[in-house]
Amino acid sequence: MVQLPYIKSPQEAIFRDRLETKAADWIQPWDGVEALLAALIGIPLSKTSISHSGASFTPAAIRTALRSFTTFSMEYQVDLQHLPVRDLGDIQMHVTDLAECRRRIYEALLSVFTAMPQTVPLIVGGDHSVSFPSVQAFAEAHPGTTIGVIHFDAHHDVRHPQDGGLTNGTPFRSIVESGAVEGRNIAQIGIRGFMNSEAYYNYAVGSGMHVFTSREVRRQGIDSILRQALAAVTQRAELLYVSFDMDVLDQSFAPGCPAIGTGGLDAWDALDALHHLGTLPQVRAIDFVCIDPNVDVRNVTSRLAVQLMLTFLAGVAKRK
Repeated sequence: MVQLPYIKSPQEAIFRDRLETKAADWIQPWDGVEALLAALIGIPLSKTSISHSGASFTPAAIRTALRSFTTFSMEYQVDLQHLPVRDLGDIQMHVTDLAECRRRIYEALLSVFTAMPQTVPLIVGGDHSVSFPSVQAFAEAHPGTTIGVIHFDAHHDVRHPQDGGLTNGTPFRSIVESGAVEGRNIAQIGIRGFMNSEAYYNYAVGSGMHVFTSREVRRQGIDSILRQALAAVTQRAELLYVSFDMDVLDQSFAPGCPAIGTGGLDAWDALDALHHLGTLPQVRAIDFVCIDPNVDVRNVTSRLAVQLMLTFLAGVAKRK
């Protein structure tokens, strides 16, 4: 038998690949039949952003970043590759009609929530405007059930739609005023000073939202803040939707956001919070929004979003 130094045979390559599974090889396109625990869904929309944003490129960047991670975590003692998690693809956006984009998001996710009630959608925006039709669809799919939202963000996102239409600055005002979720069933975590107006703060608090600042997270710890947020929301809410705006993180951890800033949460705050939320059966959907891959640094922000997603799934794996 001829020995060829430094050349791996195809059989040896296959064997070695079995020793390490990349997340990108695990989260494959869905076959339309397999029952899923969770499903990746992209919403490539950024034309509704107040500031210039390339968030429409995020779903593709996330799929690329999945190649950099394995499915195993020694911290949580879990290998995710055995979980049925697949990629449903992207919701096709209209090129110019933003109302049509919202309609498509609503109808597509309503079909997912209705046809796949046991599946947890992993929604990847897009800017934060995608959360309004997403939460609407979530509420519509669960009639007679009180819905709550855990919202991580530096901003309240309660601008008035009359000030420029429905944008990435209006989703939580829209969610409340549409009746999809009551303000008292929404908890906002990580809100930062000098990034919101007094009017928006007053609206959030006046509508009943529970607001926890980034400074409070730093002083009390994310575990304490998350307990308080969940206690406030789950007094009434039976099912939870999590919305994670990446600009809640300090710009040193997430430089690829349109609205970067100092004084945000650190990566461990976010990882610990999302792992805990993943363990809760009440949490039935999560979105990740507001990354601009065009201004990111070495894909740091997209890679962190993937790590947050995988950490959330490590929590889901522990559900009974």
